[in-house]
Amino acid sequence: MLKVLIVDDEYLARLELTRLLEKFADVEIVAEAEDGLQALEILSDINVDIVFVDIQMPEMDGLEFAKKAQEQQSHIVFCTAFSEHAVDAFALNAFDYIVKPIMQDRLEAVINKARLVKESRSDDELTHNQYLPDNHGLLLKFGGDYKIVRIQDITRFESIGNHVAVYSEAGKSYLHISLSKVEKRLDANVFFKASRSDILRIDKMSKIEEGITAGSLLVHMNNGQEVDVSRRQVQQLRKIFSIEATF
Repeated sequence: MLKVLIVDDEYLARLELTRLLEKFADVEIVAEAEDGLQALEILSDINVDIVFVDIQMPEMDGLEFAKKAQEQQSHIVFCTAFSEHAVDAFALNAFDYIVKPIMQDRLEAVINKARLVKESRSDDELTHNQYLPDNHGLLLKFGGDYKIVRIQDITRFESIGNHVAVYSEAGKSYLHISLSKVEKRLDANVFFKASRSDILRIDKMSKIEEGITAGSLLVHMNNGQEVDVSRRQVQQLRKIFSIEATF
């Protein structure tokens, strides 16, 4: 179950969010608060997965509450009628930001994302070496929409700064994670680390040819991308597709 705390000074707003959340069988509303001070008191007594919090409230507003609640493990989701606070909210590592009136499909995207995070944490508690199966879904953002992308549909993971770009049949999205953490969850029989910045799905490679540099290789993916293989990884790739390795 996903345990939820609702924080809003308006009773009708709390009532409406409760009505929307009751449609999710795995969501339990464990408490409500009228301002940030009450919410902090509640979090000191119980563990909560998600806190849906308004921004403009008396006593302590949502942004101040989020600052003081950063040590908690709860996901902070801001629910407000004012979109101009979004930058400040995400600067506080907000899990998400919903503009009122809250739509059911927008709320569902948040719940799905929280489910995946909780599932991932549960997997990590069981074993850090457990590979993600092909039918495992990742909730990825494409523009303003969220889509569930299966591991089997992912062509490439590319390290870009502090993020990882994910290329799939649905398009390009990003994960706020390091490539090394992604690599630990991928089956080496399914994915090949082409370089420090690229991991490719083996069965989505369409052609391999000699690279410009002597001894290097260039991989053509079935989505049209071309990816260089580092010289250190060339022999490993040749081994994967050798006759001896096949039989």
